[in-house]
Amino acid sequence: MARYTGPKTKIARKFGEAIFGDDKAFEKRNYPPGQHGNARRRGKKSEYAIQLMEKQKAKYTYGVLEKQFRNMFKKATASPGITGEVLLQLCESRLDNVVFRMGVAPTRSAGRQLVSHRHITVNGELVNVPSYQLKAGDVVAVREKSKSLETIERSLSNSSNVFEWITWNTATKEGTFVSVPARIQIPENINEQFIVELYSK
Repeated sequence: MARYTGPKTKIARKFGEAIFGDDKAFEKRNYPPGQHGNARRRGKKSEYAIQLMEKQKAKYTYGVLEKQFRNMFKKATASPGITGEVLLQLCESRLDNVVFRMGVAPTRSAGRQLVSHRHITVNGELVNVPSYQLKAGDVVAVREKSKSLETIERSLSNSSNVFEWITWNTATKEGTFVSVPARIQIPENINEQFIVELYSK
């Protein structure tokens, strides 16, 4: 499936925050991209523009394309609970995201690559679908043959993330998706209500 592979700093500057993680280039130029960048006077955005931007931010953050994102929204709408929160919970429950949250990969796109290249197992079975939805209690692990991969070792050594809804054992290189995170446990700066309002029009 096609993915955005363009300059990530440019996208981060568009939203005014480093949505792809630490970005030294963004820190130097944290104003909108374009010829006039910092100097351009920007008028007040319409309600639609604000809602659209929030949806785009969520899509870029989680690396999800429009069709997939819309399908997740439909699933969230049909599920019990607050639609916007459920939508973010579905994003967080994706296998590529959990691999990233566990520290096995430094970014979500790197997590997606590890899953696609068959380096990750779920409950002992190889899973190469990044969008695979995990359920509470699922055990995510690095495949035996892949445990010595330098990229994984480096990412784990640099990771300091701790989340209440997942556990990780560096010695065995496996962790558990303990539960679906509550909204307060999701650190992303996304206003999910704007996304709900946009799709509900």
